[in-house]
Amino acid sequence: MSEKQPECSIAIQVLPKVEGEEVIRVVDEVIAYLKSSGLPVFVGPFETTVEGPFDQLMEMVKECQKICIRAGAPGVSSYVKIAYNPSVGVWSIDKKVTKHHQ
Repeated sequence: MSEKQPECSIAIQVLPKVEGEEVIRVVDEVIAYLKSSGLPVFVGPFETTVEGPFDQLMEMVKECQKICIRAGAPGVSSYVKIAYNPSVGVWSIDKKVTKHHQ
């Protein structure tokens, strides 16, 4: 492959313990944070995927929890999927989804 693959990819779904459409506001704050990283981000209807360096992504997972709390949620549950392969990398977001969004 000519293009360097990312070493890690995460998919995160945060479920802040708030009522009604307040969930959207809190989740939007998390998504804004993920996008501000400058890393490739793909927002889906149930989870957001980010790819990049393993250590940075693990810190971002931690920060997502704190963002929910600072945004007013008394608690948060999250589902996180991690693909990590430092020696050869993982498939990029583009490789996995571009053909489905043309």
